[in-house]
Amino acid sequence: MTDRFACRLNGFLAFEWGLTGTKVGCDTGECGSCVVLLNGLSVKSCPVLAVQAQGSQIVTIEGIGKKDGGLNSLQEAFGEEHAVQCGFCTSGKIMAMTDLLSHNPEPTEQEIREGLQGAVCRCTGYEHVVRAVERAEKKTRAPFISWPIAREKTSTPVV
Repeated sequence: MTDRFACRLNGFLAFEWGLTGTKVGCDTGECGSCVVLLNGLSVKSCPVLAVQAQGSQIVTIEGIGKKDGGLNSLQEAFGEEHAVQCGFCTSGKIMAMTDLLSHNPEPTEQEIREGLQGAVCRCTGYEHVVRAVERAEKKTRAPFISWPIAREKTSTPVV
């Protein structure tokens, strides 16, 4: 890997693992489109070098669905509440909200809004996203941390 992009975690995920759900919007981590879970916490993957994630548990949008390949309740709620416009930033928002709900299964509206800070969307307001998170929380009434992450990958990135 000689390309500077490929040396970053998001590039490694796309080019080495073929996981392209993590988006690159700004290439600096400012927009939030690149959020993944790194050892259970949401992290913007653009500024993270692949070698910094060595030995870590990395979960992308591809790894949070149901074991049968279906959407989880948060993903379903994003569709039901029309929280998606162009979809480019959606995976980052879903990953950030997955982190929030795994640590706070019944967040207030204010806590959801705080959890969305750093997730820039130019297409839509955040009202639909807040409603989607509230809907998902009501559907499950169970901590998200217990969700099976069927397609997680743990690896030692080599750059």
